[in-house]
Amino acid sequence: MEQLSDTTIWVCEQLDPSGLLYACIACCDQAQGEECQHSFEENLTPEQKSAGWLTRLRTVKTWDDVPASALKLS
Repeated sequence: MEQLSDTTIWVCEQLDPSGLLYACIACCDQAQGEECQHSFEENLTPEQKSAGWLTRLRTVKTWDDVPASALKLS
């Protein structure tokens, strides 16, 4: 895998109430990552939110740190 020390990869994740990864998208564009996180959050139903579903946006430095199941956008 490509490992550039100055690369920031934005990882947007949607997790179910038990903490299992339900959906994941990774990209190198901050605006795209933030838009993805907003979309994930907006698409959670009130029932999912009250049950404990959550979204998070985090950064990593290498593609090796991105979950294998992630949709990778460039």
